[in-house]
Formats: sequence, C-alpha cells, structure tokens
Amino acid sequence: MKLSMPRFESAPVLVVGDVMLDRYWHGGTSRISPEAPVPVVKVEQIEDRPGGAANVALNIAALGAPASLVGVTGTDEAAESLGNSLKAAGVTAVFQRIAHQPTIVKLRVMSRHQQLLRIDFEEAFATDPVALAGDVDALLKGVKVLVLSDYGKGALKNHQALIQAARARNIPVLADPKGKDFSIYRGASLITPNLSEFETIVGGCADEAELVAKGAALMSDLELGALLVTRGEHGMTLLRPEHPALHLPARAREVFDVTGAGDTVISTLAAAIAAGEELPHAVALANLAAGIVVGKLGTAAISAPELRRAIQREEGSERGVLSLEQLLLAIDDARAHNERIVFTNGCFDILHAGHVTYLEQARAQGDRLIVAVNDDASVSRLKGPGRPINSVDRRMAVLAGLGAVDWVISFAEGTPENLLTHVRPDVLVKGGDYSVEQVVGADIVSAYGGTVKVLGLVENSSTTAIVEKIRSR
Repeated sequence: MKLSMPRFESAPVLVVGDVMLDRYWHGGTSRISPEAPVPVVKVEQIEDRPGGAANVALNIAALGAPASLVGVTGTDEAAESLGNSLKAAGVTAVFQRIAHQPTIVKLRVMSRHQQLLRIDFEEAFATDPVALAGDVDALLKGVKVLVLSDYGKGALKNHQALIQAARARNIPVLADPKGKDFSIYRGASLITPNLSEFETIVGGCADEAELVAKGAALMSDLELGALLVTRGEHGMTLLRPEHPALHLPARAREVFDVTGAGDTVISTLAAAIAAGEELPHAVALANLAAGIVVGKLGTAAISAPELRRAIQREEGSERGVLSLEQLLLAIDDARAHNERIVFTNGCFDILHAGHVTYLEQARAQGDRLIVAVNDDASVSRLKGPGRPINSVDRRMAVLAGLGAVDWVISFAEGTPENLLTHVRPDVLVKGGDYSVEQVVGADIVSAYGGTVKVLGLVENSSTTAIVEKIRSR
C-alpha cells in the first residue's frame, strides 16, 4: 500500500467524550523515605497535558486539521489548565462545567523517565445529555467526522442520539469504545477497541481466523461500517463487511510508553478520513502514528512533520531518487525541521572527481542537497549525438549513492526553471565561470529572496574530456 500525506488543513473533526488532565510531577530521587520503604521524589517540574478526549482533539490539531471538542469538567483550576492548553493548540473547546465536582486528573509521579506512582482524582459526572447533545448539534455543521472518545467517565450518556445526529448529516462516526456493552455504538461507521476490550465482548480468540469470524458477527449484529482491533505488538486488524481482513504489523521500533496510543490511533484515523482518505490508507497512517507515540514518554501528540517523516521512511523517500510529489513532501518536512535546501543541476554523464568535490561543496551551503539531472533526450540536445553515455536511471543511481546528495530528480526540459518554481530552494548553486546573473534560474530564486552562488570547478576534470580521451584510443 503506497502511503502519502493527506491534506489535513481541510479536514475538520469534532470530538465528544471524557476529557481529563494528565498531570506530571517530575523530579530526582536519591534516597528512601525514613517513614516507609518508598523513594523520596524532590519535585522540580510540574507539567500538564490534555488527556482522554482532549488528547484526541489535541492530536487532530497537531496534524494540522481543524479540531473542536465537547466534554464535561468541573469549575476548578484543572479545567482552566485544560482550556488554556487546548486554546493554545487551536482547539475549539466547549465544556459543560459542573460545580462541586472535580475535573478528572491523572497525576503521575515521574523520576528519571520512569513512572513511580499514579494518583487519580475523579468522580462520575452527572452530565446533562440533552445539553451536551445541543452543544454537539451546534458544532456539527461543516464537520467531516465525529469522534466519540469514551472512557466510561460519564460524559457520554446517550451515544445513539449523537450517532443518529451525525448520520442524519452523512457524517461518519468513529468510536473508541469502553465497557461491556457495545450495543450503545450501534450504527457507528467504525469502532476501535483494543484486543482486550474486543474479547471482553465476543470472548477469547484462539487465532486470527476466530478473531475475524467473531469480528464479522459483531459488525453484523451492531450494523457497524467497520471494526479496527488494535493488538499491541501484533499490530492492527481492520475488518469490513464483504472485504478480506487487513492485518497490519506493529510499527514501533522501541516501546517506551503506551499512554495515549489509542488516542493517537483514532485521531489519525479521524483526520485522515476527514481529509478524504480511503479507510485502509487511513488505518495504515494511524498504525505509523501509533508506532511514533509509543516511543515517547507520557501522553503525547504526533505532529504533521513527524508523520510525514515516517511516511517518507516507509516509502523509501527519506533519501535517494524521488518523483516531484515525493520531493515536495520531503522538502516540506525538511523545512518543518528548519533545514536549508540547496539545489544544483547538470548532466552528470560520467561522474568524476570534479563532480564529487563540487557536490560536497554544494552540500556545505545548507542542510539538504537536491541534484536535478537532465534526462537522456535533453542531454542529447545539449551535448550532441552519442550522449549521454549513461542512461538517466544509471546517472541518478550513482548520484544518490554519494554521501553529499540527499535527493535526486530528473527533468526533461532544457533548463531546470520549471522545477525551480516548484521546489523554491533556499540556495541555488552552479559550478563554472559564470557570474551570478548568468546562472539559469537565478532570477526565479532571487525573486523570492533565495541565494544564488557560483562555485569553482576542479581543474582538469571534464566529462567531455574523458569521453574524447576514451574515443581517441
């Protein structure tokens, strides 16, 4: 399955569910308490992060999609912290605030990146489901996906009213389910239980065949559009009526903390579906995102640059020969990491020492080097009959093997000017005895504030000279 980065900016998602505050106390520990055999933590930093449904909304916003949130809180300091964090991230949050009840807080005591203790502050909320449904209805217009983020804490009391309200507007509903009764999610477009939650409902599954069979029966019974079972180190299984099961392996290279991984899965799914992606593609993206988040400490959001870089690794486009679409994605990611893009071009028919030195000098002008290569027809027009000696595929493969070169792309025109208008490098580099004004494309790059540089060539190094020498023997 070929992966690409969706256009998340046009994919508004509404999240409804149990919001909570994940609070972290960080500090060092060097002694045992004289009062009890427990470590003493000297708290040096207090960190608040949105959790639960708020983390789902935060993840959606971090991907670049418009996110809104409806939930229930108290009227306390924790609710203020939640609201401020979400507002700073660009999330539109509407809270049903209930006096004299605490906002749900999960307090974790951390030392040396290890969780020593978790303390929960929570009470079941006396939510007004009619008022909450009204808040949801007011935000549904223009939304492309509705997410029910259910932690069983009391925010969601009438799931069917929300599902039917979305379905009446042809809005897909994704639910992250909890509890022992999945009938409350009847008619949802997709539910995403983990394996334990799934087996609580359908019974144990001895193998994948049994999982698929029981999943199909559950989909039929609950009139679900699809079912995604997340299976930890065994990856994910997507089930759809009248489609073969899709099994995706886990992508995590190293599991550090699984906190919030389910939130990452459903948020990436929701944003991708809202952006118009087909479900298998959206699931593959969610699988990649989950592989990133479990390598982080605590509740964490996945950013668009992180997901884009993971896609590039998956598609083999982190370095090497790229299409224009792949190159533009790679450039977007590099710029998100404040990397400076350098561009040069040429025929590079027979690679020699002069080329290698020149490309090393070009790479030193920034962080990423793009080498644009004339295709075979344009080389023939420039150099005459009998050229190139090596085909464009071979020339690009050799260039891609050089340590100084990040990305290689070919172009068919006589000049790279069209390519430059798409790539918009920070630095355009050319070798030779040109003045800056004589460099092809200098006017394009200079017009948007880029830099044009001319580097000298290594003496006694010329492809044409090498070819003539070989032919004269």
